[in-house]
Parts: sequence; C-alpha cells; structure tokens
Amino acid sequence: MARKKKPTASEMLSEIIIKGIEDKKGMKIVKMNLSSLKNSITDYFIICSGTSRPHTEAIASSVEKEVKTAVGLNPWHKEGLENAEWILIDYIDVVVHIFQEKSRDFYQLEQVWGDADIQYIDN
Repeated sequence: MARKKKPTASEMLSEIIIKGIEDKKGMKIVKMNLSSLKNSITDYFIICSGTSRPHTEAIASSVEKEVKTAVGLNPWHKEGLENAEWILIDYIDVVVHIFQEKSRDFYQLEQVWGDADIQYIDN
C-alpha cells in the first residue's frame, strides 16, 4: 500500500490562504508551486483577483486574519495597500498576490512563472 505524502508547512499555509481568499469571494484563484524550480524565491505563489479596491482590501484582510487565527503568523512584508491595484502579502514560503483584474492582465504572473506547477482553484 502506498503511503500518502505528508503536506509541508508551506502547502498547509497555502491552503489556509486560499480559504481566506474564498471567504471574501476572491476570483480566479491560482496556486503556483515554485519549490522545484531552480533559484525559486518562494515555495508558492497564490494569485487571485478582486473586482475593486474595497474587494482587494477585504481579501487581503481576510487572508491575514485566517493565517493569524490558524497558525499565529503575521506577514513578513506587505505592500500595495495604498491603491490596492496589486496587494502583495509575503509569508516568506508563500507569497500572496491580490490583483484588480486590469493589473493582473497587465503583469501576467502566471506566464512569467509558467514553468511552475500551476493549480487552478474552482470557485
């Protein structure tokens, strides 16, 4: 009988983050596993979209609250809250990118890191 692989801490953190995004109806959620890429800056990128500034801010707040409640972590760094076009929340092993749709289309992170293992989350 094959054993199930135990999830890593960064895998578990990414799932907690996704729950925070889903709680605020974040759209087009993508989980990118970068851990197997040479010179990767993190283990996972979690990318999602919001419809407006208040929506992206609410998603970011939900992610922070969910992570703090579940595992007691605060972000190492965050930026983009001034205009909320692209909010980045850095937990070191997992980096969250919350975009308004126009900015997401412009930066196309999924294509930049296209050699990563990409999982599209149904929501």
